[in-house]
Amino acid sequence: MNEIICPHCQKVFKVDEAGYADILKQVRDHQFKEELQERLKLAEREKNDAVELAKANTQRELSEKIAEKDAEISKMKSSIQNAETLKKLAVSEAVKDIEKERDKLANEVKTKELEKQNLESSLKQQLTTELQNKDAIIKYKDDEIARVKDMKLKLSTKMIGETLEQHCETEFNKLRATAFQQAYFEKDNDVRSGSKGDYIYRESDGSGNEIISIMFEMKNEGDETATKKKNEDFLKELDKDRAEKKCEYAVLVSLLEAESELYNAGIVDVSHKYPKMYVVRPQFFIPIITLLRNAAMNSMKYKAELALIRNQNIDITDFENNINKFKEGFARNYELASRKFKTAIDEIDKTIDHLQKTKDALLSSENNLRLANNKAEDLTIKKLTRGNPTMTAKFEALSDRSE
Repeated sequence: MNEIICPHCQKVFKVDEAGYADILKQVRDHQFKEELQERLKLAEREKNDAVELAKANTQRELSEKIAEKDAEISKMKSSIQNAETLKKLAVSEAVKDIEKERDKLANEVKTKELEKQNLESSLKQQLTTELQNKDAIIKYKDDEIARVKDMKLKLSTKMIGETLEQHCETEFNKLRATAFQQAYFEKDNDVRSGSKGDYIYRESDGSGNEIISIMFEMKNEGDETATKKKNEDFLKELDKDRAEKKCEYAVLVSLLEAESELYNAGIVDVSHKYPKMYVVRPQFFIPIITLLRNAAMNSMKYKAELALIRNQNIDITDFENNINKFKEGFARNYELASRKFKTAIDEIDKTIDHLQKTKDALLSSENNLRLANNKAEDLTIKKLTRGNPTMTAKFEALSDRSE
């Protein structure tokens, strides 16, 4: 049993162990509850404090982040404003450049339009002029054809040919005093080779160098001629005459094949068949001379240079020939001298060999004399009388007498 004093009334009462344990349990439970309540209150206060602190911290951090965001937003706004400003400036500059380029292109377009208009005007003028010239040429050709046909009707075949030659000679003589002062243009009267051309043209420079030479043949026939000739029928003979008279060019002045577009077009080059040969109508007689003459004049400087080079080559050849002659003469003299030198060397070798033999003989003779001398010096009476009693006795007797 346990005694327990009541704290209020100070009364003592007894309880058994089970009651005591129950009372202790009640007391402990009450204390635990009180401690639990205290702890819960403390935890609540700590929680509230922590919440308040967290709220304060969160509010502070939120304020800081809001401030940072505001700063960033302000910065971004400033950047956007700057970007907008730069964009406006760039757009303004781009617009200015585009406007300049537009104005430039517009000016160029205007210039091109003006050039186009000028070109069109020039082409129209040129075309008009060419058409006028063409019409004039056509009219001239028609008139010339009509004149030639009329002339053909009036003249015989022989007279037509002679008239063509006279026409060409007259045309040349009109310009001889001004354009062809140094030229020779005469009929070819040399028939030694069996044939001849009609005219030969030659021209030389002041030094006598030939600039150009042309063999001319004039051919024509009347419309009433039964057998029509062609230009090709005369080319072979003309080439032969050119070669025999040593002319550089050959020209057939022809009115044959009057309807041929090829020959009516102007100067016809037939050098694919015969070298340096042309077929022309009478109106191109002077132009073909002028063309060939100008080409020859232009090539004169090249001919002069070629002649100079040829002379230089001749000089070089002469120099090389002189060098070769010198080499050949030197080689021949060297060979002769070498032979003589070899002969002299051989003779010297022979003389040396003979002197060597003489020297060897003299050396051998000296050796024999030395041996003989040695033998003479080594000779004594004892050696002479050794083994000879008679001579020994005689020498002894001579020795006694001398004493």
